[in-house]
Amino acid sequence: MPQLNHTIIWCNDKARSAAFLTDILGLPSARAFGHFLIVDLDNQVSVDFYQKEGEIARQHYAFLVNEAEFDAGFERIKAKGARYWADPARSRPGEINRHWSGRGVYFEDPDGHLLELITKPYGNEEDL
Repeated sequence: MPQLNHTIIWCNDKARSAAFLTDILGLPSARAFGHFLIVDLDNQVSVDFYQKEGEIARQHYAFLVNEAEFDAGFERIKAKGARYWADPARSRPGEINRHWSGRGVYFEDPDGHLLELITKPYGNEEDL
């Protein structure tokens, strides 16, 4: 069965972007590999930061975390003074969501990518 191995996040400053993510997620520092800074996740998937000049096409990246990791990450988001939302449309600022009896929060990284912490995988919309 196919598995996701890695994804590349384009950024203007790979050291800044990788440090932001590892700080929020409470992970070890990124490791260098060629032109990339690699953030290894617990499920054998990596997030590879690639630096480029100019405008970055903004993307969305969601991270499934346990309750304690959510608490710690959410506190780090607030400590950084980062804006956060309960929804991807950013229509509910300063809130989190409680979808599928879990918790979720959206926030931006230094390049404007919309990151998300969730404690439950997405389910059926009618079960919200």
